[in-house]
This record gives sequence, C-alpha cells and structure tokens, in this order.
Amino acid sequence: MDSFVKWLVNNFDSVFDALGANILRFLTTVDFVLQLLPWWFFILIVFFMGWRIKKLSSGIGFAFMLLIIGSFGLWTLMIETLAVILTSVVISVMIGIPIGILMAYKSNIETAIRPILDGMQTMPSFVYLIPAMLLFGLGRVSAVFATTIYAIVPVIRLTNLGIRNVSKEMVEAAHSFGSSPWQILYKVELPQALPTIMTGINQTIMMAMAMVVIASMIGAPGLGREVLVAINRIDIAKGTEAGLAIVILAIIIDRLTQGVADKFKVEK
Repeated sequence: MDSFVKWLVNNFDSVFDALGANILRFLTTVDFVLQLLPWWFFILIVFFMGWRIKKLSSGIGFAFMLLIIGSFGLWTLMIETLAVILTSVVISVMIGIPIGILMAYKSNIETAIRPILDGMQTMPSFVYLIPAMLLFGLGRVSAVFATTIYAIVPVIRLTNLGIRNVSKEMVEAAHSFGSSPWQILYKVELPQALPTIMTGINQTIMMAMAMVVIASMIGAPGLGREVLVAINRIDIAKGTEAGLAIVILAIIIDRLTQGVADKFKVEK
C-alpha cells in the first residue's frame, strides 16, 4: 500500500494538484457565500426552513440554537465548519448516487463494491487522514477529501437499496408504454426511490459532522479545531462550548434533512 501511494504521488502529482485546486476553489466559494450572509439573515433562513419543513416551533427552536452559538462567539467557526461539511456532502452525493444507481442495475458490480463499502464503514476514521495528507498535504482540501471518503458510504448504499425496492410492476408498466431505460430511471425509479435516497443523504451529512473534529488534525478549520485546541490546553469550558455548537449544528441539519425526506414520503 505504501508503494502504491508513492507511485500515485510520483506519477499523478499534477492530477492531484488540479483536483485539489478545484476542491479548494469550490470550498472557498461556499465559504465566501456563507460568510457574506449577515448573521440575522442566516438565522431567518434557518427559521423559515424549519417552519416550512417541520413546524413553527421547530423554526423558533432552530433560530434560538443558532443564537446560542453566536453568543459563544463561535459564529465564524460554525460557518467554516458548515462550508467543509457542505462541500464534502455535495461531492459525496455527486459521486455516490451514480455509483448506487450502477450497483442497482448491475449485480456483479454490487458484489464487487459491497466488500469495499463494508471496509470503508468499519475502517477507523483516523486512517483516512493518512492518504489525504500524502495526496494533498495539510489543509482544507485534505480535510474535505478525508470527510468525503468517510461519509460517502450511506448515500451509495441507500441509493442502491431505494432503486432496487421500486415496484417491479411499475417498471414493467413503464416498459409497456415504450419508455426508454433513461426515462424509466428519471421518471419512475428515482422519484420512487427519493425518500430512501434522502435518508442516505441525511446519514452522509451526519457522518460528515462526525469527522469535523478528526479532520481538524490535518487542517480542517472551524469548530473541530476549537475542540482540538481545547484538548491540547485541557480547557474544559472552550471544549464544552465548541462541542455544544457542533451538537446544535448536527441537530439542525439532521432535523431539516429528515424533514425533507418525510415530505417526499408523504408525496409518494
């Protein structure tokens, strides 16, 4: 494995540099847009989303939770953490959903990929930091890469599961009306599998949140770094504030994404 990684670095250094530059550009753009929003407007957006997706009390609760993070003086760090999470989740979804669709259509590919997914889920999360540092060095790009690899598994598995659980009668009816395979995928299978896929995205976001502190060891900015500093200084107060902010952010994101999944279930 050591020889293989060195071979990759020596022979594809320019590829990883270009990939890292594109990831950094996307991450910087997301961070810039989030930092550009006034704190009150950001809270207003979350309040409205909580109200429309869940209920009015949820929106008020989410807004109050964000005010708590702001009162700790951790608003900027929260935005940096959110930027890394959103970037990792977007990349995971862009890669994971096509792989899940391919696994649903090709059983032999599913047989080959399933042990890899099992290994990715059971591998200690610290292990992902090593190839990330070797390929991209220390910094935010390595943090996004490690977080993506760790968090991508649920969206792959649940996309595969959702499409496989689509009613065979419905697919056969689409075939009988002359639908092409692409039309069946986009107009029948994906809409029917969407609640399951949304649950997979929700789990991917939660796993990305779980990597926040670990990824700070290789340069991830935000709340995870604050926890790491608190550990090094044995500062209980700082660690509690940063940890509580991570918990609040995870709760808000989990409730909103799960609410979206429930909406799709109702419409189905």
